[in-house]
Formats: sequence, C-alpha cells, structure tokens
Amino acid sequence: MTDFVAAMHSAFGAERLRSHVPLAAFTTFRVGGPADWLLETRTSDEIVTALKLARSANLPVTMLGGGSNVLVADAGVRGLVIRTRGGGVCAMDEAHVRADAAVTINGLVRWTINHRLGGLEAWAGTPGTVGGAIFGNAHFAGRLIGDLVTEARLAGPDGAVADAPAPAMAFGYDRSRLQDTGEILLSAVFRVSAGEAAALRAIARASLAFRKRTQPLDTPSAGCIFQNPDPGRDPVPDGLPWSAGALVDRAGMKGAALAGARVSTTHGNFIVNEGDATAAAIRRLIDQCRTAVRDRFGVELREEIVYLGAFDEERVREM
Repeated sequence: MTDFVAAMHSAFGAERLRSHVPLAAFTTFRVGGPADWLLETRTSDEIVTALKLARSANLPVTMLGGGSNVLVADAGVRGLVIRTRGGGVCAMDEAHVRADAAVTINGLVRWTINHRLGGLEAWAGTPGTVGGAIFGNAHFAGRLIGDLVTEARLAGPDGAVADAPAPAMAFGYDRSRLQDTGEILLSAVFRVSAGEAAALRAIARASLAFRKRTQPLDTPSAGCIFQNPDPGRDPVPDGLPWSAGALVDRAGMKGAALAGARVSTTHGNFIVNEGDATAAAIRRLIDQCRTAVRDRFGVELREEIVYLGAFDEERVREM
C-alpha cells in the first residue's frame, strides 16, 4: 500500500489522493460511508493512469460520476474510488459529437442546443454523467440513450484503451456491456443533426417540466429504484400497467416509510431520503417494496439502482 500511495502522489500530487473520505455528499441520495481512497480525476488520461496504478497494487476500483442511480453502503467502499470530474464536448463532424464520461447529461444537452444540434434535447433534466448514462443505458419516455451512441471509448480494468462501435456495447434496457466486463467509459460519440436553438430549447423545457410534475426532485433520491417489467419475461396480471412505480403503488407501498426513508408519494418508483436515512434503511425499504409486489402480483421487480460498497459487511454486523 505504501508503494501505491507513493505512486499516486507522484502521478497526481499528494493533496489529490485522499483517504477515508465520506461519500454521502457525492451522491444524490446523500447517504454512504467513506472511501478507503478517493481520487477526483480531471481527464481521461488521468483515469487511465489511476486504473494502471490500482491494478499494480491489486486494489479494487469503483467509479463514481454524478452520484445518481447509486446507493453507497454505510460501511463505505473498499479500495480506490475514482470520482470523474471535468471533461468536455467537441464536434467531430456535422452529425456527431464526442463527450467525455465526466460531462453531465445536462451539460451535454446545453452544449448541443447552444451549437444548434438536435437529438439530445429531450434528455434535459437527466441526472448524472455521460459515463453513468452509458453504463446503465439510461431511459426516458420510452427512449434509450444508447440508441444515440455510435461509438464508445473504453478503458479496461488494466487501463488498456479501445474504441467499441455501438453494436459491440450490448445495449439493452438498463444494460450495457460495461456491467459485465468491468470496463470504464472514457468518452462516447453521439449522433446529432442540425436544429434551431429556440425549438430545441422548447423541447428541453418541456422535458424538464414533465420531470418536475412527475418526480420528487425537491428531496434527495437516486432516481428510479426498479426496472419496469419486461413483457418478454415478466407475468404481469391483465389490467395492470407495465410500470414498476404503478405496481409498487397498487401493492400498497406508496408513501411507506422506514427510518427516514420513504417511498415517494409523487412517484412509486422513487425512494426519498427525508433527512436522516441510512443506506441500510433504504435497502430494507427496497426489499419491502419488492416483496409486496411479488406477494400481491407475482412479479419479481429487478433493481435499476446500483449498489456500491461493503453491503456484505453490514449484513455480517446484523447477524
């Protein structure tokens, strides 16, 4: 470990590698324990360097972007947490733009609108970064962000960099190959087209307004907890919508509370932190929602949220 710390200090400066840093402030849920080590990277090259040094030290790496769609364990995260920051967007040609993984989706939307490029404006209001959106193939209003991607630049766990065309990304509903390979997104190329700025802004505002009406944006949450049922595999009873939020609601869990965590009364697929929730309480409430839907309707809900950190340590303490 001494060699790892020395190598990181040499690469990034002693002040940038921090130890035992609480992660709650870096997540939209506002919960989570400390990272053993935290590095905030500024460029793709820095991500690659950090991956190589962590691999040399046999240290696990966890990526953290905008902190949405994740639940960090109260016990924290072992190894190195890389929190991606900075990055930029550039036009490759008239029909394509490249965005670094650390760029927020809202920042990407603003950039494309300001450059009179259409295609991404409906994603206004999407929390998190390009890296997180590609990892989980973010969806909104029946659209998948992967449908707009033509190429991704990836780093393997060992820091090796390669470009992957969209068909090789194994995009599906809430899915990408990154969930299976351990690769990390460095940047993505998006398909765009010429547009008129005022019209693009109108679409972005409409998207934002819809989210404000239908989602609990004024209280800490992580976005949708569960995936919607899959018509090809889930036996949803006749007369019920193919919606995780609706199923949670009809199972009687909308508004249910546990130790500072509550199923949102605005949207049944959101759990909110009312101020003093823990990750353990949120996870127990998630389990209660899943059990209620299974017992009432025979539907097994699958999480969309990603669990980060030492949840196994917490289970041992509870036993």
